[in-house]
Amino acid sequence: MSNKYISNYFLAIFSAIPISLIAGPAVSLINIILIDISFIILIIYLRDFSFLKNKNFKYLLILYLYLLFNSFISLDIEMGFNRNFGFIRIIILFLAFNYFFKDKFFLDKTLKIWLLIISIFTLDIFIESYFGKNLFGHGGTYGDRIVSFFKDEPIAGGYLNAFCLILIGYLFTSHGLLHKNKIFLLSLIFLIAVILTGERSNSIKTLGGLFLFYFIYSEFSIKKKIISLTLGIILIFGLINSSEYLKGRFVDQIKSIKSKSIDQDLVKYFKLYRSGFEVFKNYPIFGVGNKNYRIAACKNYHDRSIEEKKYYYCQTHPHQIYFELLSEHGLIGSFIFLYLIYKLVFSKIRHVICEKNYTQIGSLIYMLLIFLPILPSGAFFSDLMISLFGINLSIFYAVSSKMNIFIVNSKSKSLK
Repeated sequence: MSNKYISNYFLAIFSAIPISLIAGPAVSLINIILIDISFIILIIYLRDFSFLKNKNFKYLLILYLYLLFNSFISLDIEMGFNRNFGFIRIIILFLAFNYFFKDKFFLDKTLKIWLLIISIFTLDIFIESYFGKNLFGHGGTYGDRIVSFFKDEPIAGGYLNAFCLILIGYLFTSHGLLHKNKIFLLSLIFLIAVILTGERSNSIKTLGGLFLFYFIYSEFSIKKKIISLTLGIILIFGLINSSEYLKGRFVDQIKSIKSKSIDQDLVKYFKLYRSGFEVFKNYPIFGVGNKNYRIAACKNYHDRSIEEKKYYYCQTHPHQIYFELLSEHGLIGSFIFLYLIYKLVFSKIRHVICEKNYTQIGSLIYMLLIFLPILPSGAFFSDLMISLFGINLSIFYAVSSKMNIFIVNSKSKSLK
């Protein structure tokens, strides 16, 4: 990027990604589309189409073609098509990340700005937890649940979880040997912030993700890892025990399971899982279509018999990724999707761990956490979830000199 103005323009819109996600789906969509269109114009101007031959780009195209097919077998074609057609923005965003993040200065500048934004967001969680209101006066909409800058949605923990592993990994990659103890402390601050939100599933995922990250991180000795883990667990239990709200969210739920008196949140999730499986049983091959679970589960719901209502739960999605896939994509669609995810992500695990690029490892762990069984999750193809996944997938490739699709293809050209 020889033109300073072009570079600064793209730096601005890439840096705005975390803020745009907070601002809402419309703002986030506009920002991503702005990146996509600007990148397409740039790539046409430069006539750099080397990515077309990259096999990982082809896997994304195959996934997109499958999603388009899924639209036409949906119960509600328009509803499925609107969501599936838009997946093209994630593919172009993936290309844009790979193109610009091969420039180390651009990568460093963007992630440092992200770190500042996420640090302010984390501070806001602590402020709302202590005062009951955040910096903008939001809070109390969901009782003691933290909403932070999201105002009326309790998704702050999931949002923070999607960025914290990338940023911790980046700090270890760029400053790890000099500041590893400070970075570890920042990890604990991020973890505490997620726990304070009261989001149990995301708290478990963040705790598990950080534990896995430090297990992989080679610059801490085994002794230091054990001491750090022990101190972290003591701190977390002390935090939970000091708050009646957190005790109710975490400790009392475990007690209710032991006493066989499961709380209402768990009952709701079990009903949703059973409902998702029931939809799958009726449409086992290709499912009901993306975003169409609600059509199958809610259609004529109030006219159904009491017996039928036991098996269906009228909600927007089953709140668990595997039940979502089975109900909306069936056996064949789920196999296609998971096979492509395996080729794009899981097949690279050994290579990524050996390379020791901790920014890449952070994004890898986040994507692994998405596919944990049993734990509740948001709808994978919803605007926020697919954007967070797309960002992590893009960084997973873009920060690696051996996987960045523009670097890999330029090397193969030079060999020829």
